[in-house]
Amino acid sequence: MNTELEIHNLWHKFNPNNNNNWVLKDINFSLRPGELVGLLGPSGCGKTTLLRLIAGFEKPKRGIIKKTGQIISDDNYLLSPERRQIGMVFQDYALFPHLNVWENVCFGINKKEQSIKRANWLLNLLDIYEFKKRYPHELSGGQSQRVALARALAPGTSLVLLDEPFCSLDVEVRSRLRSELSSVLKSCSASAILVTHDPHEALAICDRVAVLRSGEIQQYSTPFDMVSNPSNNFIGQFVLQKNILPIQYIDDSYSTCLGKLTLPRQASISSKSICMFDKNAIRIKPSSNNFFTVISKEYRINHYVYTVISDTLKLRSEMSLNTNLSIGDKCKVETIHEKDFLVLPENIKSRF
Repeated sequence: MNTELEIHNLWHKFNPNNNNNWVLKDINFSLRPGELVGLLGPSGCGKTTLLRLIAGFEKPKRGIIKKTGQIISDDNYLLSPERRQIGMVFQDYALFPHLNVWENVCFGINKKEQSIKRANWLLNLLDIYEFKKRYPHELSGGQSQRVALARALAPGTSLVLLDEPFCSLDVEVRSRLRSELSSVLKSCSASAILVTHDPHEALAICDRVAVLRSGEIQQYSTPFDMVSNPSNNFIGQFVLQKNILPIQYIDDSYSTCLGKLTLPRQASISSKSICMFDKNAIRIKPSSNNFFTVISKEYRINHYVYTVISDTLKLRSEMSLNTNLSIGDKCKVETIHEKDFLVLPENIKSRF
């Protein structure tokens, strides 16, 4: 299968004298032509560093990066960024303030007739043609984002790197632009890598998602596979916003602090296994004799999401709008019969 980008056994750190301070550890993944891949993870996990390595701003300490089968980076070689034919859209868009929209978009292209036609086509495609004579300070955030994307695509690049391009936009503009991204890339026959810390964004628009934690890829799969078969409890909590409980083996049965688990007869799980389930699989009730305390209450149009805590254990529950609990109230937590749960890492699915 053809690949637009391949990364093999990539390691990187900024302090060469510290053997343990790896920012990226053994990164392996590929990007297919026309694919939109999300790099998802919390702040400081290495997402932007990986993007900078792909762009050519940094040289990896170990490993290989290939574009369309050709090596563009390894520990001995670094193809300069301008020769990689890779476009980049930064968080702050990085538009040149002294150039208007047209001049910004055309900055990286030769002035041949075909290139000029492409620049005009991109301005129309991204609905910013009427602003071509405006300067960056005369543009809204959404318009600036479109100009930055047009500039990245104008030289005919087949790969675009997007470093949290929607993070500074308001909710409505962000939703509209991210929903248009895939169709714009398809129109340009371009692939893209989108860095984000928003799980909903990554799962909504990306063909595949790579989840990073502390410089390591935890899972790389389609959004459907990630939701159906999360690889570990970090995916469950950070990406899927699930509840997690430790499992104990007591009196010949497996249990959590909420009660016994119904598992297949021959099931055998380890002492490190966890039970993962949705917010709608538990209910909370007022009770002065229980150890859980309500610490937050969020309104979600047709329900509340309550967060309760007991020592270091934190759970979230979806409850109806007529639930009468307030922050600071004591409560008990119950599982709801016939709701699904998943045991990891054994990937055993069952019901309460």
